[in-house]
Amino acid sequence: MREYSVPATFQIGASDTVVDAVYAHERDDPNHVILQRQTGAGWTDVTCAQVAAQIRSAALGLIAEGVQAGDRVAILSATRYEWPILDFAILSIGAVTVPIYETSAAEQVRHVLDNSSAVLVFAETDGHAATVEQIRDTLPQLRKVLRVEALDTLAETGVGVDAAELDARRAAIKSSDPATLIYTSGTTGLPKGCQLTHANLLSEIHGAKACFPDLLTKGERMLVFLPLAHVLARAITVAAFTGKVTLGFTSDIKNLVPTFGVFKPTLVVSVPRVFEKVYNTAEQNARDGGKGWIFGPAADTAIEYSKALDTGGPGLLLKAKHAVFDALVYGKLRDALGGDCHAAISGGAPLGARLGHFYRGVGLTIYEGYGLTETSAAITVNQVGALKVGSVGKLLPGNSMRLGDDDEVLVSGGVVFSGYWQNEEATNDAFTDGWFHTGDLGAIDDDGFLTIVGRKKEIIVTAGGKNVAPAALEDRLRAHPLISQAMCVGDQQPFIAALITIDPEAFPGWKQRNGKDAAATVGDLADDPDLVAEIQSAVDDADQTVSKAEAIRKFRILPVDFTEATGELTPTLKVKRKVVAEKFAADIEALYS
Repeated sequence: MREYSVPATFQIGASDTVVDAVYAHERDDPNHVILQRQTGAGWTDVTCAQVAAQIRSAALGLIAEGVQAGDRVAILSATRYEWPILDFAILSIGAVTVPIYETSAAEQVRHVLDNSSAVLVFAETDGHAATVEQIRDTLPQLRKVLRVEALDTLAETGVGVDAAELDARRAAIKSSDPATLIYTSGTTGLPKGCQLTHANLLSEIHGAKACFPDLLTKGERMLVFLPLAHVLARAITVAAFTGKVTLGFTSDIKNLVPTFGVFKPTLVVSVPRVFEKVYNTAEQNARDGGKGWIFGPAADTAIEYSKALDTGGPGLLLKAKHAVFDALVYGKLRDALGGDCHAAISGGAPLGARLGHFYRGVGLTIYEGYGLTETSAAITVNQVGALKVGSVGKLLPGNSMRLGDDDEVLVSGGVVFSGYWQNEEATNDAFTDGWFHTGDLGAIDDDGFLTIVGRKKEIIVTAGGKNVAPAALEDRLRAHPLISQAMCVGDQQPFIAALITIDPEAFPGWKQRNGKDAAATVGDLADDPDLVAEIQSAVDDADQTVSKAEAIRKFRILPVDFTEATGELTPTLKVKRKVVAEKFAADIEALYS
């Protein structure tokens, strides 16, 4: 069994905390613009001193509300400016932040509040507040519901609190103290509360800074749009804040491109589905505009150019082609991200080598990483000067990994949590001799780069005994501009099949180009020969990446797309396989009848 370790390049003291950066920035660089607050169509600068003052006032307000060190305080909200202010305020008094996805159903909210014994919850909208109020009788520990945007009200509440009380609270916090309980969104069962300490998050912050010394630093700009309830957005936000990156926050995904144009980020952090969507939209727009003949060769050239960077560099002809397409295509893609973006970080799910090469070829290198809630976000990541497209990179300093007998990725180190909140059985099941079982299958090359093969629980075993990891096939299918989601099936069946959903944004353009009735739904055209042929071409392309035994033999076009609102996707846009299998059981059965 091969084991890989990277020693820590930093030390975490017994009294170091995540919030130290807030007050250090206030002292050392008070006039630096650390946050920008969206006001209408523009952005207002907020300095380190102003941010620290807001956090201090909110912290004093929490003390006035009776929140004690170790108490859990929940934030039920989409990503917005107030989210990190409240998070840092909660942490400043030694309390524990409990994020809740703003899209959570009432029973999910009740489970998190009940399991965590939260004493206070910040609700973003009237609907969120109403959700909490309707379940409040079942939550004896919950004392109050406050509104997220009411920072001024919270500050007024804390006016009478002695500032020395906050200083005493901060001084009492230890790096080994819990900082947050993050409930895994999960694709099955009730979420478990993952307890991360200040030391865990500091290990992530310092490790990320070591991997991206020139990205997580003063002068860079990052727009946070992923849910802050998810560990990736939360950890990278704190790491960027610590490095003095100027941060903006939005949850308006539909208007992300125009927001990029105004905010002009230099760094983007996202999940693969967003990068897939940008690519697919660009291809679809090219087709709809009669320029599909340009986009295809341009994409192929970008991929070829990126691959050449790893094999001695592009030749003169390739450089010439690349320059032409840079003027015609690539520049427009970069402009869609605001024009100043030069790097991106991807996590939460596999990106796929083809997409990674495409983006690097157009001038936007995506540093793909790997991690879980239990590893405080990334434990491996591709790094500046250490990049292998298609892999999820090398270890962050201060961590170790090995492969189990079945190739499961096992990890240990500073970013790895110590256990699930009040769930000793689940904690014991997750560790063996100090190694955490990730549940993911992987491969590690001689240079220490990790590649994720698939999710252990998602492996499909056909009737013939063939083990198939569906991720590679599904990733390739989603690369087609007309496909929104894909889920392979075939457990204990004679062959692999797939459920396919159609992208609702791409569908109208496809109907127009193919002479279909504009009013026709996906359900109306699910058996249309042209639509079936289009999807078959995508299936054929995906099948080229696997053996014949793993290839998709049949597929079914579903009449509806998978969404978070209808329950098939997690908040980070991963498919809930069990939900889909149950909801579309008849469609799966039809594939094998």
